[in-house]
Amino acid sequence: MTSTLEDTTAIVTGASAGIGEATAHALAERGVSVALAARREERLEAIAEELRDEYGVGADPVPTDVREEAAVDALVETTVERFGGLDILVNNAGLGRGSDVAEMTTDAYRTMMETNVDGVFFATRAALPHLRESEGNLVYVGSFAGQYPRPFNPVYAATKWWLRGFAHSVEASVGPDGVAVTVVNPSEVRTEFGSEIGEPFEERFAEGEVLEPDEIAEAIVFAVSQRSTVSELDLYRRDKLGFF
Repeated sequence: MTSTLEDTTAIVTGASAGIGEATAHALAERGVSVALAARREERLEAIAEELRDEYGVGADPVPTDVREEAAVDALVETTVERFGGLDILVNNAGLGRGSDVAEMTTDAYRTMMETNVDGVFFATRAALPHLRESEGNLVYVGSFAGQYPRPFNPVYAATKWWLRGFAHSVEASVGPDGVAVTVVNPSEVRTEFGSEIGEPFEERFAEGEVLEPDEIAEAIVFAVSQRSTVSELDLYRRDKLGFF
């Protein structure tokens, strides 16, 4: 059984590009008002204008660095004040840096942990009271790297293993309150991912070679449209498991 998303409200973190941007469009197309959170204010403003023009929904850019606790609290407060509540939180913001442990700097380690772990915790904590009230949905964008050993970027992988453990433990905690929790695990997606350390995936892979952001967005929409909890969804390129 599915439920309508019309007239609901979502926060999407990491919304300035890639999976976050695609998810914002997919939700808005279903009548969801969207708060767009990321650090690139001009980009958020352009996407918000697109959503308002194309779908006639509320769309607000809320520049946010998820590593900053106060900024995340303000994001949730601003969204609730603007739209009257919160029904969906998509924890999508993330940072990936591939590096051998012996070669990784402390700054790189801390930045990735603060983004992928602290940011998810801050957003979940701030949103839960409102999601309990709305019996809403928590979505976490995980990774194939959070399911299998990852020799070339173990710290990134560890953050995604943490995310899955955290999400499912939260699921056990808030399920009795009517809150659904989903983890979506993609393999490679053609986005800006990887740009901070070299060639981004959108340039490294040809169209059709790996997943596209729209595929992940549609999986998220499927999950939040169900009356039950879609606990975990894996989206892999078709040859991915052939590497094992």
